[in-house]
Amino acid sequence: MKFNRVWVFDLDNTLHNASPHIFPHINRAMTAYIETHLGLDEAGAGALRLHYWQRYGATLTGLMRNHATDPRHFLRATHEFTALDPMVVREPGLRATLSRLPGRKLVFSNAPIHYASAVLDILGIADLFDDVLSIEHTRYRPKPDSYGFLKLFRRNRVRARACIMVEDTLVNLKTAKKLGMSTIWVARAARIPAYVDFSIKNLLQLPRLAWHLN
Repeated sequence: MKFNRVWVFDLDNTLHNASPHIFPHINRAMTAYIETHLGLDEAGAGALRLHYWQRYGATLTGLMRNHATDPRHFLRATHEFTALDPMVVREPGLRATLSRLPGRKLVFSNAPIHYASAVLDILGIADLFDDVLSIEHTRYRPKPDSYGFLKLFRRNRVRARACIMVEDTLVNLKTAKKLGMSTIWVARAARIPAYVDFSIKNLLQLPRLAWHLN
């Protein structure tokens, strides 16, 4: 049977583990940015960052809507790393696992393109993907906003029902399912919501699911 599906991967906490080192760094950088550009102390900046993340799903969205922040300047300042390589936590066998998956592969991330490209290079898997759709390509409207999903479909000339979304964040999978995509949740979970088709603990389990999704 020919496999004609398209794998759409989130980046952070899906293709690599960003929680131990990278996310804390970005959170500190965002707080520092707000301190500097809005004239707040550390506690006030941290509270505002969290408030915007909870209300809009992204700190950047709140800053753009309420403070006319330049998204390019913000993303460059908050995703700058002096030594990114040792901060990336890799899954052993990731490249071999992805190489075994039949069909096209795309990355769809809320991160900026310079950071996403750097992480994929460090992981040694950049050449496995046909496209990387970043926050710049979605007019800074992050997932779970449907705008980015629709842009991904048009840009890569694919239909939603042909795509499999592989994500760690449930709200993003909910949008994906509403649009007609198959959904795989990367999480250690005993129960899964109705809009999730499969749940896996790590990406090494993907090849066994491939033919169930054709």
